[in-house]
Amino acid sequence: MRDALNGRFDVVLAEALDRFSRGQEDTAGLFKRLTFAGVTIVTLAEGDITHLHIGLKGTMNALFLKDLAAKTRRGLRGRVELGKSGGGLSYGYRVRRATHDGMATGEREIVPAEAEGVRQIFSVYSTGMSPKAIARQLNAERCPGPGGAPWNPSTIHGNPTRGTGILNNELYIGRLVWNRLRYVKDPDTEKRVSRPNPASEWVTTAVPELRIVEDELWNQVKARQAEMRRVASNGDPKRFNQARRPKYLFSGLTKCAECGGGYVMYWRDRLACFGARSRGTCTNRLTISRQEVEERALVALRDKLMRRDLFEDFCREYVRELNRLRMEQRASLSHGSPGARGSRARDPEIHPGHQGRRFGVVDQRRAPLARSQESRTAVTSRSPGDAGAATPANVRRLSREGW
Repeated sequence: MRDALNGRFDVVLAEALDRFSRGQEDTAGLFKRLTFAGVTIVTLAEGDITHLHIGLKGTMNALFLKDLAAKTRRGLRGRVELGKSGGGLSYGYRVRRATHDGMATGEREIVPAEAEGVRQIFSVYSTGMSPKAIARQLNAERCPGPGGAPWNPSTIHGNPTRGTGILNNELYIGRLVWNRLRYVKDPDTEKRVSRPNPASEWVTTAVPELRIVEDELWNQVKARQAEMRRVASNGDPKRFNQARRPKYLFSGLTKCAECGGGYVMYWRDRLACFGARSRGTCTNRLTISRQEVEERALVALRDKLMRRDLFEDFCREYVRELNRLRMEQRASLSHGSPGARGSRARDPEIHPGHQGRRFGVVDQRRAPLARSQESRTAVTSRSPGDAGAATPANVRRLSREGW
């Protein structure tokens, strides 16, 4: 889109409109922005794209995608009802590329070494060992987890309601359950979000040849899980999986200096390395108070970043970059109407001495935070060729000052 606004091309050529997107919102947004930039969309299937194509073909493409998803799910349901895989590969199994009438069927078979690990996990959990202790033991024995990754406690205990985790996989007792979850895409982040389906929509098929765990051991594990949920939720089973740890100022940002793993809440307000405490894959067992981490960071922001010379550097760099972007926009839209060019030409540039009148006065209550963020941006965003850029000499100077 930046190249389109800069006038680097006049036409976008594609095979069909659905090659851009099959989402109505994305297609309409792309057409609107390219039209504003004076760029024409031409496809081999539809020719010149107009508003009519966006409305009709955009709707048809979205319906095609929905129909395709329904047909795919119907095909997967048929495979599951025949005892075949509906997607995914659980720990303890591998795909056996058997052929039938010249076609690969994708059958699954048990991996003996991994199956023994599954039985060991069920056995020690039923005797009272916690998922965290099991994960630490498996990592100490250098037993690779699912996908070859280290073992985590959540990999073992999972979520009983969703059927995730080693201890909740019914395939280990010869029962194939499909359609527990459905996945929808978040329109803001474009990421898939899983949501549970009602039990009436589940598809269950018996596959005794894939059994790894006996019913007696399975029932013992389920009984202990129920007891743990009852104790942890104080009599309300729903509270067990609804609990979430509170978010703090630096949640997800603190890292271990030895292994690079996260420093997480370990005990009350103490932070500790997740790899050392839960996985057993790191030797750093030092802990630190959450309040101390926050105080150190905030003191550094207050004492090191809130300096007037850095703030003035930021103002100069910001004004220079904003004027450069405006000049590029004027050049890219120079083929527009004379009236539009005249109105753009009358738009004044911003000069370093005018930022106060142009942008208003900063609220004194927010000024410290604003200066902190702006100063940090000024130091890290300048290119090496600019005057006063973050050159090695400046980095050494900042290091001596305690950055």
